[in-house]
Amino acid sequence: MILIVNSTFDDQISKEVSAAALERELDIEVIEAAPLKISHCIGCNHCWLKTPGECSVKDDYEIILKKVIHADQMWVISDTALGFIDHKGKNIFDRILPICTMYLKFKGDQMRHVMRYDKKTDIGLIITGEADRDYLKRWSERAALNFGSRSLGVFNRNEIKEAVSCM
Repeated sequence: MILIVNSTFDDQISKEVSAAALERELDIEVIEAAPLKISHCIGCNHCWLKTPGECSVKDDYEIILKKVIHADQMWVISDTALGFIDHKGKNIFDRILPICTMYLKFKGDQMRHVMRYDKKTDIGLIITGEADRDYLKRWSERAALNFGSRSLGVFNRNEIKEAVSCM
């Protein structure tokens, strides 16, 4: 299953992604996250220590987290701000932390979290505004690496067919 999380108020982009994915007969689920209340990670570590695998911030993100752990891919559609994804898109990535444990291991010469689940969810990003694409590509690769998965790329609003071809 491919999870599409649209953090923008532009539901037309979700429709375009859905239509292109359905042409390829892909199993997708779309979550319109813009109207949802999704707070930032508060760094409390409860998802590691007190309530393993469950975020202590009680808001609408739980809907997304429950789907992420079962998805083969998660694509986040985000507006941009200051050359990066905006706060709503960033919150979606930051709050994935409960899928990791607090334990670390070496992978090559780098430390990585031990994953809580065997399932790995690859991630992709579709942006709707201006941003430093090279930086976002590197950031996406590093974020995916931290979650034991791989980056599927960073695509602009006008590259939906290219993004869907990576699904």
